[in-house]
Amino acid sequence: MEGRQQQQQPGAAGEERRSEESGRDAAGGGALGRPLGPTPSQSRFQVDLVAEGAGRPAEEPRKASGEGGAAGKGGEEAKGRFRVNFVDPSAGDESPGEPGGGSSEGGNVSFQNGGDTVLSEGSLHSGGHHHYYYDTHTNTYYLRTFGHNTMDAVPRIDHYRHTAADLGEKLLRPSLAELHDELDKEPFEDGYANGEEGTPAGEAAATYTPDSKGVVKFGWIKGVLVRCMLNIWGVMLFIRLSWIVGQAGIGLSVLVIGMATVVTTITGLSTSAIATNGFVRGGGAYYLISRSLGPEFGGAIGLIFAFANAVAVAMYVVGFAETVVELLKENGTLMIDEINDIRIIGAITVVILLGISVAGMEWEAKAQIVLLVILILAIGDFVIGTFIPLDSKKPKGFFGYEAEIFMENFGPDFRGEETFFSVFAIFFPAATGILAGANISGDLADPQSAIPKGTLLAILITTLVYVGIAVSVGSCVVRDATGNVNNTIVTELTNCTTAACKLNYDFSSCQTGCQYGLMNNFQVMSMVSGFAPLITAGIFSATLSSALASLVSAPKIFQALCKDNIYPGFQMFAKGYGKNNEPLRGYLLTFLIALGFILIAELNVIAPIISNFFLASYALINFSVFHASLAKSPGWRPAFKYYNMWISLVGAILCCIVMFVINWWAALLTYVIVLGLYIYVTYKKPDVNWGSSTQALTYLNALQHSIRLSGVEDHVKNFRPQCLIMTGAPNARPALLHLVHAFTKNVGLMICGHVHMGPRRQAMKELSTDLAKYQRWLIKNKMKAFYAPVHAEDLRDGGQYLIQAAGLGRMRPNTLVVGFKKNWRQSDMRDAETYINLFHDAFDVQYGVVVIRLKEGLDISHLQGQEELLSSQEKSPCTKDVIVKVDYSKKAETDTSIAFAPSSSERTSTPHKEEDEDGKTPTQPLLKKDSKSRSSPLNLADQRLLDASTQFQKKQGKSNIDVWWLFDDGGLTLLIPYLLTTKKKWKDCKIRVFIGGKINRIDHDRRAMATLLSKFRIDFSDIMVLGDINTKPKKENIAAFEEMIEPFRLHEDDKEQEVADKMKEDEPWRITDNELELYKTKTYRQIRLNELLKEHSSTANIIVMSLPVARKGAVSSALYMAWLEALSKDLPPILLVRGNHQSVLTFYS
Repeated sequence: MEGRQQQQQPGAAGEERRSEESGRDAAGGGALGRPLGPTPSQSRFQVDLVAEGAGRPAEEPRKASGEGGAAGKGGEEAKGRFRVNFVDPSAGDESPGEPGGGSSEGGNVSFQNGGDTVLSEGSLHSGGHHHYYYDTHTNTYYLRTFGHNTMDAVPRIDHYRHTAADLGEKLLRPSLAELHDELDKEPFEDGYANGEEGTPAGEAAATYTPDSKGVVKFGWIKGVLVRCMLNIWGVMLFIRLSWIVGQAGIGLSVLVIGMATVVTTITGLSTSAIATNGFVRGGGAYYLISRSLGPEFGGAIGLIFAFANAVAVAMYVVGFAETVVELLKENGTLMIDEINDIRIIGAITVVILLGISVAGMEWEAKAQIVLLVILILAIGDFVIGTFIPLDSKKPKGFFGYEAEIFMENFGPDFRGEETFFSVFAIFFPAATGILAGANISGDLADPQSAIPKGTLLAILITTLVYVGIAVSVGSCVVRDATGNVNNTIVTELTNCTTAACKLNYDFSSCQTGCQYGLMNNFQVMSMVSGFAPLITAGIFSATLSSALASLVSAPKIFQALCKDNIYPGFQMFAKGYGKNNEPLRGYLLTFLIALGFILIAELNVIAPIISNFFLASYALINFSVFHASLAKSPGWRPAFKYYNMWISLVGAILCCIVMFVINWWAALLTYVIVLGLYIYVTYKKPDVNWGSSTQALTYLNALQHSIRLSGVEDHVKNFRPQCLIMTGAPNARPALLHLVHAFTKNVGLMICGHVHMGPRRQAMKELSTDLAKYQRWLIKNKMKAFYAPVHAEDLRDGGQYLIQAAGLGRMRPNTLVVGFKKNWRQSDMRDAETYINLFHDAFDVQYGVVVIRLKEGLDISHLQGQEELLSSQEKSPCTKDVIVKVDYSKKAETDTSIAFAPSSSERTSTPHKEEDEDGKTPTQPLLKKDSKSRSSPLNLADQRLLDASTQFQKKQGKSNIDVWWLFDDGGLTLLIPYLLTTKKKWKDCKIRVFIGGKINRIDHDRRAMATLLSKFRIDFSDIMVLGDINTKPKKENIAAFEEMIEPFRLHEDDKEQEVADKMKEDEPWRITDNELELYKTKTYRQIRLNELLKEHSSTANIIVMSLPVARKGAVSSALYMAWLEALSKDLPPILLVRGNHQSVLTFYS
């Protein structure tokens, strides 16, 4: 990108030359003449990069027709920068796989938007140096929308794509900065628009576009309807439905079918709603749930749903094998014994099915069509058979349509252990399978319209068939029959009660142990049918098609789950092979699971668990719709309108009830597994953001509660210290952060304020990168805090902005926390003036103020360099903001002097390649946590500073928190130490309270304070009354103080009046002789207090003391800083606290 030049030419000539060059470029770009079409690389928005010296001169037709373009694969370096508006995707058809070449016919040029320039990467990158051509009049790029010189892009679909979209690539619209920033520099300093860096993964994803020829995509009939019908019509249709009618009667059988249909229809509607709310990729139920409810639910369901599908393969194959073994038994040709025959036949079958699946989706789809035809013929065979009653079949209970049989079979006749619910549990698995189409969502041409149409129509057709067969078999066949021809009734019986008796058959002889009839013979349908072998073929078809659908669904779901990297151990299964990205490894895994369960061959135990796994995913799909509607996210707008959030909720509850009806222990097991996986994924926190409804609902709840809270008046019992900490970069002052966090965590608000100073444009860029980076740093370090950066001319302005605007509603700071400005004597006194003015500003708006001082200091930014910055990025998905390439040198003069300003110029930038595996840079081994591995020891002061910065992260042990509550500020000085002792790290510390008093009433004062503290219910270990606060301090300490303030005195008595006034005006922070005399007592008190602190509290873990207040305008900044210095020097960590003089403690309930 270094070779950019700005060509200054008159507009028209520039355009002509540009068109000529682009023509020449394209003509020389290659030899393959093709019509322009939507190439994969063509669909981003790219600046005119015109390459010179490409070869042959432009041809006339091309020049006449404007700027031509050749479509080609294109150079990678152009990724992410501007590109000219491109051709409409419908304008042509071409294979993206071919190398870039130039079309040599002028007639092939396409235009969009009335004459937009059409250039492709093939013509842009065919050789030579890159040049940008600016228009001298408007100084904007030569990009034309509506034929005018403007960079603004018109709305089009490619702006809204994801990077790795199959249908075409993401196109970058110009960013706001590119449109509205002044063009004093070249537009993108880093060569990328929108601040997007081309990470290798991103570029690979962006360049990968599958070859559209050869990719198999199904329509709604082949892809969804056929699949769902085959999966729903299972073995139940032929083997168990007649038995269900016998047990429950026609009426209740229809009710059973109806109830199952209600559950599946609601789920079908919910699936349709989710599937039409945006582009659906592969992964079926997993994709729908994870993108709606987030990775926690999606990850849990994806795993069990893929597993359920894999085991379902075994279930269906064993159903098939059992039927084959029955046939072998009838013919006396068993190979070994029944159970081993099932295993052998099952194993052979599953190998054949695997072969069909691996051969590709086309073969699998063809096999499904063949199986559906056989299935429909079998159903037709049965229906025809019901109309031709043969005398030979009457002894077996089949009489044709008879009203008597219908009446007799209408009511229930439960026998043995069976009940309505047990019959329902046996039937329900026959209604599942409605997700068969959705599960191959990645292989559908248009999942948004295919899934709703196909799924709902399949549910309707299959339900009608189930009901039709239930009614017809119940009207034709009696419940019990002997099969004995001799049971005809010759003489008229007068007391006939059964339908068989009325039809001249007496089956009463075998009322308990009959061989035939609805109750006893599972093969009723083949007995009734016109051609029995066709029913057997139907059974084979139903089982094999369901097995095949499950064998395809399981790997596809598992592949989608692995691609999202929710369970890192399964990453290897994400790889796809061939044009269709087939998950061959997943097929193999599914095959092995299925084979394992086939060899068990006892699937009565497995079946209810599988049904429950399916039901759990149905319940979550329904719940997803309810949840998304409840969250009112603007992104939830399904094209399918026939859903209702409350019906979806009812559907979810019904699914959970049905799980218990089918099998209570399997339901409990399913809940435990889902919950376990949910907890695991939540704990792992996968680094994905899918805009789930869980996020939307969290936002909505926070918003509603914040608004509700803002209507509540503050009450002293609910007072919380809500701190605005002036940290600068949060990782620059860890001690400040951890100490405040100790008393605000789970109690009050904590906002880390960071004032960016310096050139505005530079600061604005920093603001946006810092916001995301440091908020992530806070979360990673388990800090319950917000990061609030502002840009201001100086620190005071920035502080005022934060004090006035930080927070929301009732969640606003009420306490300003700053670090002590340790280097105030060495730095410019204007900075000290700014620092003190912050206190005044805070007091003006009724804030409390806390000043924290550690004798070693707080700011470790010059030590910690990139170490923490980098480690905070270890989990971040891309390296783009690991290192902020910012030149801090301009700000160094202002920043280094301010104890809590943005961290200073020592934070250098490092090239990406220097990063180690763990994100730390090898340039700074001395920052690794264990001291043994340091290659070069730090100097002593820095070592102490580093140790001090972590002291509040450790357990504090049994020591004291000394509270010097000298002045009543409303109780904040006492509340903060109390809150500290409620935390785990501080719980062993005892509070000692020091108060001022008179020598002659020490006992009285102590008792009064003890009474007050006990009413406040605050535990304390000791109360000390200091009667000697007003004693004059030691002479050497007074002398040291005077020596300290000497450089800041005005000495107006020694100067002429005018000179003194002028000096005071220019340097208002100077200490006048008058002021020093006036506040002599107060000065002595600070020096004396420091003596007392050293005497009594030198061993305390932390000291909390009342902050002296200086009257605004009367006490100069230098004197006030000197007071704070004298008061707090050479002590353990000290908090100087001043509340806003409103009560924060109360003893009323």
